[in-house]
Amino acid sequence: MFNFLKYLLNNHLLTAIILMIFFVHSPVMAQYKINTIVIDAGHGGKDSGAIGKKAYEKDIALSIALKLGNYIETKLKGIKVIYTRKTDKFIELFKRAEIANKNNAQVFISIHVNSVASPKPTGTSTFVMGIHKSDDNLEVAQRENSVILKEKSYKKNYKGFDPNSPESYITLSLLQNAHLEQSLLFAKKVQDQFKNRAGRKSRGVKQAGLVVLWNATMPAILVETGFISNHSEEKFLRTDYGQSIIASAIFRAFRDYKNEIEKNSKFIPSNNKNSSNQNYTYTKTETNVIFKIQIKSSTGIIPSKSKQFKGLKNVEKIKYKGIYKYYVGNTGDFKKIVKLQAEVRKKIPDAFVVAFKKGERISINQALKEIGRR
Repeated sequence: MFNFLKYLLNNHLLTAIILMIFFVHSPVMAQYKINTIVIDAGHGGKDSGAIGKKAYEKDIALSIALKLGNYIETKLKGIKVIYTRKTDKFIELFKRAEIANKNNAQVFISIHVNSVASPKPTGTSTFVMGIHKSDDNLEVAQRENSVILKEKSYKKNYKGFDPNSPESYITLSLLQNAHLEQSLLFAKKVQDQFKNRAGRKSRGVKQAGLVVLWNATMPAILVETGFISNHSEEKFLRTDYGQSIIASAIFRAFRDYKNEIEKNSKFIPSNNKNSSNQNYTYTKTETNVIFKIQIKSSTGIIPSKSKQFKGLKNVEKIKYKGIYKYYVGNTGDFKKIVKLQAEVRKKIPDAFVVAFKKGERISINQALKEIGRR
């Protein structure tokens, strides 16, 4: 019997079983699950988007979007796929993110096809909401945003935003996405799939002030699947084979992103009204583990007096790999940080707990293992 137990311990099986029992029965943690995705086929109806010699952007985008949704529905269990459009229909830009927000989606993907005056450029790009760092990125944003001029009440719907005014993009760039970090992670996976698995040229991950991503309250990306202005890429994107290659690459990126986020993220449930009164069984030990609440992430500095931080005290800013992250709270007591999160979420619903050890970010699972026992 002793030898058998020794064998289990040496192979970490017993440890795994104990941890499984611990987390299954724990009233504190609930695994974060990505179960709803919104797929947006760019343009549609009276808005043709970019026009090639034989194809319209709106048609290619719709076909890829439907193929992508089909891959997700058939290959991933428990995922609800919602489309902003499934037919040749005009949808206002602001309504596209609104669909995702109303359905509490965890991911938003907008599918597009690129175009420039020259027939030479080729390749794919994936954009996230941010500050454009080149004229090319601004040009893409202006072209994609120009569709709002086809809407009757665009000045009201977009609070005076003018897609042709450089000044408007400066203002828009200040409205940073709280999910920038996750959006960048997903965008990189898409581009990696295009380059390494689909054999397409990658033009990289880019940032720009894209209205379709502006109001999304979840990780959101816009994928430029190729250049309709290039004859060979237009020909590729018009075919069922080409569209399937593009859709499958985005699918694999989404699958890998989903797996990574769910594996490394443990979010505290926010819908439990009595969460702050639960009797947690974790006990603090001397492990140098500190918990904080992440409230924002941004490529630019958010002023300390910004309205985004109104009502929050002692907001901390940390720069990591070019991204500014903002936190409140600083405690080794897990019970206290859960209680604080409940308060912060009244102002910022998607705020979440993060953990650090000796200044380095660690997973919540690792932090809980280090600070206590049942």
